[in-house]
Amino acid sequence: MKHLAIIAGLALLLAGCGQAPDPAKPALYQADCPGNRQAWLLGTIHALERPAAWRGAKIDKVMQDADLLMVELADSGDAKDAASLWESLATTPGMPPLSGRVAPARRVDLAAALKRAGLEDDGFANSETWAAALTLAQALSPRLDSDNGIDRAVIEAMRGKKVEELEGRNGQLSIFDRLPEKEQRDLLEAVAADAAGGSNDSADLADAWRRGDMSAIARQTERGMLADPELREALFTSRNVRWIKRILAAMERDSKPLVAVGAAHLAGPVGLPALLRRKGCTVARIQ
Repeated sequence: MKHLAIIAGLALLLAGCGQAPDPAKPALYQADCPGNRQAWLLGTIHALERPAAWRGAKIDKVMQDADLLMVELADSGDAKDAASLWESLATTPGMPPLSGRVAPARRVDLAAALKRAGLEDDGFANSETWAAALTLAQALSPRLDSDNGIDRAVIEAMRGKKVEELEGRNGQLSIFDRLPEKEQRDLLEAVAADAAGGSNDSADLADAWRRGDMSAIARQTERGMLADPELREALFTSRNVRWIKRILAAMERDSKPLVAVGAAHLAGPVGLPALLRRKGCTVARIQ
């Protein structure tokens, strides 16, 4: 998710300098649907510490055979436009300190996370709670570099073919902006709790992605912020349901799409492969 990609979005180019790309074999699925329609699903990761050697004969053939690429966010966009959109959605003056937006039992965790990130409790007076949570999460993962992310690498590899956004930047940020304040605070608490627990979910997810370990990725979708039922519905389940409609509509237009999205969206009983099976498609993992 690019906010789960926004969360992973700081650039630190030196992290990968002079190093050979890490070998990777990401999960790849083929869907054969009624009416002789076909699509492929590739699990990506939005940011990595180091480059990854993710291409191979199977992925290259799929990229050649597909006539449409569907991604969460197609255009990295102008930095000014991105900043302006963030400002318009994330800003509300007169917000309380972050410690006043979490339960008393979570304030120690939050204070530790802020200290580790080099941020101040009262430094978010103009930031909505979801934006503060994402900013804190970014600051806690400074080594991740979206330039090493696979989404943009797939877009570049399929240059010349049509690209369709499943959400776009405004759509992604609006998901957070529409969360009720209670859920925004749950998001902030989840970020603080993960930091306090010393977990390295980003490293674990990257390792699982490189190995194509969808069982491990599925377990990741049941932890942290996604363990909260309301956040899981908003950030994961409902997005997958919307995307399936877009994917099926593309196939109805006789397109043969490659759907390249965060690997977590391919995992579990509400992942894209499972949802396509419920629509009568045969879905097989081919890598």
